[in-house]
Amino acid sequence: MKYSTKLSDAVHIMAFIAIHQEYDLSSAVIADSIQTNPAFVRQIMMKLKKAGLMSSVNGHAKPSLAKPAEEITLLDIYKAVEGNKPLLHLDTHTNPECGVGINIQLALQEYYNEIQKGTETHMSGISLQDIIGLYRKKAGQTDC
Repeated sequence: MKYSTKLSDAVHIMAFIAIHQEYDLSSAVIADSIQTNPAFVRQIMMKLKKAGLMSSVNGHAKPSLAKPAEEITLLDIYKAVEGNKPLLHLDTHTNPECGVGINIQLALQEYYNEIQKGTETHMSGISLQDIIGLYRKKAGQTDC
């Protein structure tokens, strides 16, 4: 099963920009940090820009956060890159002639909805600045 890393990559991009704001940061430089290709970085950055979380000018390697890191939440970033995609997914390929196959999905959906709501509430309380602060603590740095 394939899973998305867009959220962690988007947080990485935004933290990288916030930490290294004094440098020119092309998509190639950022991509090197994530070990991906510049086109993927540009795709994520466009979603972040569209959501009003970052700004950039075409042709200039100076992306920036559109607002302070303490005002950007993990939920904001998630919604920017994943839209309304749920965290948990039902298996829709169960046997329609099996009572369990049909009804277990309906039962699970109620719990999945609760989990989604609780997770989104928790994510809305985590700022990009919180993540950068924890990064610095783990890296043993106060400045980058």
